[in-house]
Amino acid sequence: MPVNRNALIRYRTIDQCLQNRKRRWTLDDLIEACSDAIYEYQGIDTGVSRRTVQADIEMMRSNKLGYEAPIAVIDKKYYTYTDKTYSITNSPLNQQDMQVLSEVSGLLKQFKGFGHFADVNEMVSKLEDKIYTQKTHSAPVIDFEKNDNLKGLEWLEVIRKAIVAKRTLCVTYQSFKARGPSTFCISGYLLKEYRNRWFVLGQSHQRNSPLLTLALDRIQTVEEHADDYRENTELDLTTYYNDVIGVTKTPNQRDCEVVFWIDKDNAPYIITKPLHHTQKLLSEDQTGKIFSIRVILNFELERELLGFGAKIRVLGPRILVKQIKEQFWKALEGYKQEQRDDEAEETAR
Repeated sequence: MPVNRNALIRYRTIDQCLQNRKRRWTLDDLIEACSDAIYEYQGIDTGVSRRTVQADIEMMRSNKLGYEAPIAVIDKKYYTYTDKTYSITNSPLNQQDMQVLSEVSGLLKQFKGFGHFADVNEMVSKLEDKIYTQKTHSAPVIDFEKNDNLKGLEWLEVIRKAIVAKRTLCVTYQSFKARGPSTFCISGYLLKEYRNRWFVLGQSHQRNSPLLTLALDRIQTVEEHADDYRENTELDLTTYYNDVIGVTKTPNQRDCEVVFWIDKDNAPYIITKPLHHTQKLLSEDQTGKIFSIRVILNFELERELLGFGAKIRVLGPRILVKQIKEQFWKALEGYKQEQRDDEAEETAR
């Protein structure tokens, strides 16, 4: 592989390290991280020299690549970015980046149309649009769904590497319902994306702890831990989420048939974008259509159905009908209370 690709991997690795301000990075730490990255992506296990990483840091500091990275040395030992928000990924793509992206795009195009690589089509479109806008300095012609303020993405690569290497992670985590953070060890098995949020499925090392699904945006710190990694011996990760909308489920939870009616004006949206891959059309008349899906009952399913408001009516199972009704009644009561408050304020005047 050309040397410039190895250099690009090292630059990205150093950048990711220095963005992680939860840890203090010595030159030896950066050398080790770069060596691991080169081995992982290129299969080269000869390591990276001290002189090479020092030269990489100087190159990143300079304007030769357009980075001008604000890298400083603290206490004559620790490397850091003086600007907490800086990343080389925020810099305009240079010629070297463009060359690599063009080569990657050309390689991925060869897999377009293959069933096992269906997701490649979108990836190639994103790459080609990025290359086009950079070369022509014009506005993009594709606007993909994104969330620029999404938190937790800095843990994505850390967790992915730990899963591949089968290493235990020590995670500090605080859910939205918790009063404070807690720290525990986890063996990660799968990274899952749902509606632009990322989650990690794994096993906690705490005694009698169930399988966990952790949102990356609720993670505060992640570090590798010496605990032995606990292998997944029970779950089929390729099908684990096949019976669910979203990510909320437990291994022994059983799915059920969910039946719902939707009015004729909105039925085409359900047909062209099914709520779930098990969706079936059961019947139809002049007012609308009745569909069924077979999924686990969870919060994400309720939120999906509630999003259609009065345009949808859940017909079964009974427990789901009850839950949906309760949510609509609560919403209605909220509007009624607002109306009563407005009327009281008007009377007081």
